[in-house]
Amino acid sequence: MCVRVRVRVFPQRLDGRQCYDYRNIRVSFGADRGCCMVELGRTRVLAQVSCELVPPKPNRPTEGVLFFNLELSPMAAPGLEPGRQSELLVSLNRLLERCFRDSKCIDTESLCVVAGEKVWQIRLDMHLLNHDGNITDAASIAGIVALCHFHRPDVSVQGEEVTVYTPEERDPVPLSIHHMPISVSFAFFHQGTYLLVDPTEREERVMDGLLVIAMNKHHEICTIQSSGVVMLLQEQILRCTKITAVKVAEITELIHKALENDQKARKEGRKFGFAESISNQRITASKMESAAVDTNDVEEEAGEIIAKADPPSEVFATPVLHTPGTAQIGEGVESSWGDLEESEKEEAAEEEGESEAAAFECEKVETEDTSTLEETKTGEPIVLSDSEEEDVVILEPQELPRKTRTQTSSKQENPSKKAFNKRRRKKRTSR
Repeated sequence: MCVRVRVRVFPQRLDGRQCYDYRNIRVSFGADRGCCMVELGRTRVLAQVSCELVPPKPNRPTEGVLFFNLELSPMAAPGLEPGRQSELLVSLNRLLERCFRDSKCIDTESLCVVAGEKVWQIRLDMHLLNHDGNITDAASIAGIVALCHFHRPDVSVQGEEVTVYTPEERDPVPLSIHHMPISVSFAFFHQGTYLLVDPTEREERVMDGLLVIAMNKHHEICTIQSSGVVMLLQEQILRCTKITAVKVAEITELIHKALENDQKARKEGRKFGFAESISNQRITASKMESAAVDTNDVEEEAGEIIAKADPPSEVFATPVLHTPGTAQIGEGVESSWGDLEESEKEEAAEEEGESEAAAFECEKVETEDTSTLEETKTGEPIVLSDSEEEDVVILEPQELPRKTRTQTSSKQENPSKKAFNKRRRKKRTSR
């Protein structure tokens, strides 16, 4: 019995691609080894590899430990919740573990330092920076690129002593990578009638099923996973595997070129890192191409500009001393630090007038006091009134303080002087 399967394709997708077209892939490396960022269209994944010496597992004393972790945050998409193990996150982590660990792409025995005591633990952390569909493919590419780019420190064992060398002492050692497993995702619509490669976030919302195939350039299938409500036939899966083989070969070649370019830049001492990977002619560009400057006829143009310009203002050849401690600063410009503003000048004049008036009044009071003292010295008797209506006692004037120029003292003495003048007038009227 012969079964015919028809797979229809979309004439055109929302972003203008054909059904088998992949979005543009861009790989950039950080300043440290094992740090990279992969852009699959507008989907971005940041990967970082780290290592440390740990005891091995009891059942595998001569093998290193591999740990993989993918994190989804609201920074990538509003629908993602932080700190919550969603079904999407659990399925992605399991798929990546099967893709990297179960496929034996890393030689774990080369990570052993002392059998049964110390081995290297390789940790791969991936962060989703922007979600625009097909997280699986972007994460698998970022993970394998970071592992190929990472170099662990060199170690030496002398007896029971383990020495870990810094990059300055010895060159770091790259990981032993057997092959590069890369996943390719297929989206099915209308019960498998339509097939799309590398679905976007909008296409993932309306798809009926998803098929993920991880394969290396040797056409070896590392893992395969199907999800959704669609039932796939054998012919559909075989067709997807053929497409996967073509895409994996293209992506593997792109990864090798990116690693070679980064290695060449580091050896030649050129600039590298995420800042250097930013494309030019953008607002966020951190560098621009050097442009040639024409220096011909510069002197003539400068002379014409000077001739057309207004003559300079008056230039003071010697410093102008406005107030003590100030002088002219610069050429042709007068320093105005010593000049008071108009409001400050008016306030100063008012204060001087008040102080002069207070001083004049003090002098007048002193002259009156001296005249009364002279009269008492002549021997004239002091007459005390016996009338019951008015009892006035004349006391000898006290010595007044000397006149002061300050504003505060004059204001404080004015009320006492006025009272003293009133008493003097009463004495005169009683006489």
